[in-house]
Amino acid sequence: MKKTRHLILGLALGLAASAPALAADKIALVVKSLGIGFFDAAHQGALEAAKELKDVEIIYTGPAKATAEGQIEVINSLIAQGVKAIIVSANDPDALVPVTKKAMQRGIKVISFDSGIRADGRLMHLAPSNNAMIGSKLVAMAREVAPKGGEIAVLSATAQATNQNTWIAEMKKVLATAGYADLKLVSVVYGDDQTDKSYREAQGLFKSHPNLRAIVAPTTVGVAAAAKAVQDEKKVGQIFVTGLGLPSEMAGHVRNGAVKSFAIWNPIDLGYSAVYAAHQFVKGTAKGNAGETLSLGRVGKVTLDAGKEAAMAEPFTYNESNVDRFAKIF
Repeated sequence: MKKTRHLILGLALGLAASAPALAADKIALVVKSLGIGFFDAAHQGALEAAKELKDVEIIYTGPAKATAEGQIEVINSLIAQGVKAIIVSANDPDALVPVTKKAMQRGIKVISFDSGIRADGRLMHLAPSNNAMIGSKLVAMAREVAPKGGEIAVLSATAQATNQNTWIAEMKKVLATAGYADLKLVSVVYGDDQTDKSYREAQGLFKSHPNLRAIVAPTTVGVAAAAKAVQDEKKVGQIFVTGLGLPSEMAGHVRNGAVKSFAIWNPIDLGYSAVYAAHQFVKGTAKGNAGETLSLGRVGKVTLDAGKEAAMAEPFTYNESNVDRFAKIF
């Protein structure tokens, strides 16, 4: 009898010890493609949020290449696994809607971050920054290297990338104002967030536009590839590169002069904030209504607008004065 009581007590303690693991809500972070430093940093932030929240398990995943088809396959797999929430940076705002609707019909909370899904395919979108401020920042950095004006070009990710297209549209609005009449946008090309293709597109811009002064790349893959092309083609000082990049990937390009400055929000904070937001949907404390305020933990609070979107923070500028310090972080 005594032995039986010990066995029962042992089983009870074992179940109690395993309960937190069993109770953990699985939240999936679906990125545009694996192997991109920006999203690896976002994953780090997601893990930090999970550690603070204590009842969250992070699944970090994405396709090998930045395609909507690849993300659809990944999301279908997550639906089969029965995850509680899916956070996705979309390769295409429309193509993912059927599969994310399917997920939501099964009770899975879907939010987008970084690059949005169409409004009917998610509960909210967490933008890393305000679109208008990003567009203005990109043009201002181009102005820095072309104070007297000249030709500039944009090297984007995919032609369907929601965030890229929005930022380019905002850039065009700024360039249309009187203060920027001397800056001429001569081309927009797409590297599909692939290093080799982005590098070749940059080379193509050199040939097509011999008077080019700056390449603006609002993608971490494209900005690093373009900077390398400028260095390899010995055009440092003639053509400058700016855009949105990771300090760890851009520090060398700043030191060699191909880049004077670039910007990025903190991807660690972005991943962290997205998990905090998703967690509130899972727990039922957030519904996704316009005007609703969500806590992003250490980052602060955001309020959803009429489109059920919110912006985390404005971009931060990196240059020779600070890039080495931040390069040690991400």
